[in-house]
Amino acid sequence: MALRFYNTLSQQVEEFTPASENTVRMYTCGPTVYDFAHIGNFRTFTFVDLLRKILRANGFQLNHVMNITDVDDKIIRNAVAQHRTLEEYTKIYTDAFLEDCTALRLERPERLAPATEHIHDMAQAIERLGDSHHTYASDGSVYFKIASFPGYGKLSHNDFSGNMAGARVDVDEYEKADARDFALWKTPKEGEPFWDTTIGPGRPGWHIECSVMAIKYLGETLDIHAGGIDLVFPHHENEIAQSESLTGKPFSRFWLHAEFLMVEGQKMSKSLGNYYTLRDLVAKGYEPEAIRYLLSSVPYRKNLNFTLDGLKAARIAIERLRNFKLRLETDHYPEGVNEGLVARTAQASQSFMDSLNDDLNTAEALAAVFEFVRDANSAMDAGDFHAGNASAALEFLARFDSIFDVLKPTAKAGELSDSDIDGRIADRTAAKKARNFALADQIRDELLAQGIILEDTKSGVRWKRK
Repeated sequence: MALRFYNTLSQQVEEFTPASENTVRMYTCGPTVYDFAHIGNFRTFTFVDLLRKILRANGFQLNHVMNITDVDDKIIRNAVAQHRTLEEYTKIYTDAFLEDCTALRLERPERLAPATEHIHDMAQAIERLGDSHHTYASDGSVYFKIASFPGYGKLSHNDFSGNMAGARVDVDEYEKADARDFALWKTPKEGEPFWDTTIGPGRPGWHIECSVMAIKYLGETLDIHAGGIDLVFPHHENEIAQSESLTGKPFSRFWLHAEFLMVEGQKMSKSLGNYYTLRDLVAKGYEPEAIRYLLSSVPYRKNLNFTLDGLKAARIAIERLRNFKLRLETDHYPEGVNEGLVARTAQASQSFMDSLNDDLNTAEALAAVFEFVRDANSAMDAGDFHAGNASAALEFLARFDSIFDVLKPTAKAGELSDSDIDGRIADRTAAKKARNFALADQIRDELLAQGIILEDTKSGVRWKRK
């Protein structure tokens, strides 16, 4: 099946290929580094990681830019309150975000673009918008005049006709679904950080940041712009207005948006006690790969209800896959090939890829994997799985894990490496051969105390981490 995505702009599922050559030019909205990212944020970032992987699995190369919003209203307010510079304050949460991404096995984009490194580019873009009569100044700030852009509303599919009277909004984020002129450049208030530029002292509004950095690094028309559904209006709508007013060209061919994450059926809120960062969940003993699995398991355009029971189920699902992989690698099977299983493995692998190519339907992709595991385990139990079937089954698992990336356990601090464990198992085997059963039992108990479970089988010793 050809790769297809639901395009928010057209409200249709469309076949996707890059506009030119074989490289996908993709921009995704990154974190606003005023606090630790929460799991709702990471639902979107995990979706973007899956998107990267499925694009590459289809043979495309990537030129992916993600911004780091390191200046906005909240950041300035918090930094001033803590008597820190912007750089000091945002470095804490930028570093934490990148550490969390590593823990969740999220690939780094080809370029991370901090907003504060592009302030003068933004000032120049605002000047150009002024030259083409898309802006006006008020009290030292500069606003985008949305009535100057006839296509306003085409992404959110809101009808703003008759509602463009020039009311202004100064805050970076707002929820009210009406069309208001928004700040491109903000004059500094007393005690706030600012930059001296060709358009005067101040700092950029949130929306202009993404437009400028996306065009600078990816060109005037992107292949894909992606983010959370909460960004469609006003942020992405405003990006389109600015960008297309600057270039006269479509800003992005495809717009992809991940739906909301709920927690225990409710909106995540600190007041409800259901607000989780990745660090909160890891501190409760949940492995990052289980969190990644749960965030990946529901297709990105459906709401995800995040529950602790769901995390426990994710653990069980991963353990089932790991046990199946271990069985493939260590059991002994009759020689030869079961041709029926060859066909079944190929069919499962094709169904897996077809599901992902169908607008990243991760639920159907996972169903293809687990149905195959069930059938293969049944064949093993019946003696119908042959030695010649193992390599194709392992290749299918590797294909699965190249996208979902959950099979390798996360190493804990001070944990034994795989080679250390293999070495201790070899010592135990030697002790048993020497009939030193006390030493063999001691080694087994030591490994168990470190979370390593040994299983003696006819074909040798198998081990797994708790």
